[in-house]
Amino acid sequence: MRKSIAWRQLRVLVSVSTLTLGVVGAGSTQASAAGHGCPAGEIFATNNTAIVTDPADPRLKTSLTRFDHEVRGIIRTNGAGPGASKLLDGIFWSGALKQATYERSREFDVNKVGQDGLHHVASVIAKRYHQESVLTFRCLPRSSPETEAVEIQAPGVSAPRLHHELLANPEARDELGGGSVTLDRRLILVVPLADLSLAEEFTKNLGVDWNTVEVRYGDREFVS
Repeated sequence: MRKSIAWRQLRVLVSVSTLTLGVVGAGSTQASAAGHGCPAGEIFATNNTAIVTDPADPRLKTSLTRFDHEVRGIIRTNGAGPGASKLLDGIFWSGALKQATYERSREFDVNKVGQDGLHHVASVIAKRYHQESVLTFRCLPRSSPETEAVEIQAPGVSAPRLHHELLANPEARDELGGGSVTLDRRLILVVPLADLSLAEEFTKNLGVDWNTVEVRYGDREFVS
């Protein structure tokens, strides 16, 4: 996803043997993490290059269908395995604009890939769609020395609710920057491990029962 003003504020969402073209097979610890329902890697990306501040902007209604097919092709061409893809409505706080910004994007599950391979695929996407950066997240065991971020998924959160709570909570909007929701109202936050407590409080303020939350540990990277 491009590192727009909104993404510069969003200090989140993210980042074994080497194969050709820099694509890496999953190591034993990564395979273990993926075995618990987490893909080897995730890529958060869009083909949008504009900063959208109007929630009624028609560009936020796109399904990004062609983009979905194209990115799957990029993943496959570079030796990894394309998995599921989710359409996301992102809401982020821009400190420069002093208002919320909006973005339609997709989250792509990537299989049969390791750290170097995930970076390579994200780099190809960033260049093809003129993005300043693309966010990746790689699942790892909680105890891994490489673990420095978490991905939080929580059911029952709408985009308007996320927008309201983000504007009502200055600490969360400044530290977390924002988040995304799927069309079936599932919140996705990718945050530094150090901000887990703040993210938990923010999620509870959204009305989420923390017992229903899925927390994935791993690393993240903004790839340009």
